[in-house]
Amino acid sequence: QVKGMNDGNYIMDDVQLEPTDFCIGTAGYPEKHFEAMNLATDLHYLKAKVDAGASYIVTQMFYSNKSYFEYVDLCRKENITVPIIPGLKIITSKSHVKTLPKNFYIDIPQELAEEIEKSKPEHTLEIGVNWTVKQVEELLNKNVPALHFYIMQDSKPIKMLMEKLKI
Repeated sequence: QVKGMNDGNYIMDDVQLEPTDFCIGTAGYPEKHFEAMNLATDLHYLKAKVDAGASYIVTQMFYSNKSYFEYVDLCRKENITVPIIPGLKIITSKSHVKTLPKNFYIDIPQELAEEIEKSKPEHTLEIGVNWTVKQVEELLNKNVPALHFYIMQDSKPIKMLMEKLKI
C-alpha cells in the first residue's frame, strides 16, 4: 500500500492522487532469523521484501563484523542491491551476555563474552563501548552506508561511544 501511495495510488482504485515520498525499510538478520529454516530461505524472503519495495535494510544487532560482511556478500549474490545498514547495540551489563543471545538469537563472540565474564560489573559498560568502537571503526573504514544503534532507555552508552570516536 505504501509503494502504491508513492505512485499516487491510494486505497481507492479509481482515484489518482498526489504521490507520496515514503521510504520503506526492512529488517535483515546476518545470523539468520530464528524462524527461518536456513540462511538461504531467510535471504529468499528478504529478496521478496526488497522486490516489493523496501529501499534499505537495517540488520539485527551483531557483535562480529565478519557476520555482517559475509551477510552483505550473500545478499549481493542474491541480487539484493539496496543499502544494508549495520545495527549495533552496546553491551552495558553482564546479564547481556546471556539475555541478548536468548532473546534475539544472536552470537556473542567468545573473546567479548570472556572479557565481560571475568570483569567486575562496573567495568562492563567500558568493555561494551570499547568493543563497539572497534566495530564502528572497521565498519566506517569499509564504507558502510550508515550505522544504526539500538539504544535501550539510556543514552549514556552512545554518548560515551561518540566521545571515544570523536564524533
